[in-house]
Amino acid sequence: MSENEALETHLQELRRGTVVLACLRLLDEPGYGYSLLEQLSDRGFETDANTLYPLLRRLEKQGHLTSEWNTDEARPRKFYRTSAAGTRLAAALTDDFRAIAAAIATLPEKD
Repeated sequence: MSENEALETHLQELRRGTVVLACLRLLDEPGYGYSLLEQLSDRGFETDANTLYPLLRRLEKQGHLTSEWNTDEARPRKFYRTSAAGTRLAAALTDDFRAIAAAIATLPEKD
């Protein structure tokens, strides 16, 4: 494995949990998959549909998201929203993320 491939693998692992947290927080307001992809990208959480849609289904199955179909427009869309359990999870993940970031800030850096 090249150094660039190794870096990309580690970056993917680091970002995986942050995408879950970002989705839970962004979906305080109802949203559908494609708009969520755009919102994530606009905020620096690069992900793709092949990652996002299974994540949304998993979070819904776990009870952290609710969903409903909107058929008012020409193209039906499934809108997701963070549930009460998802809001509690997002708060816990946010607290832990902040604690981890603070701990990392105490580590020595190489120039």
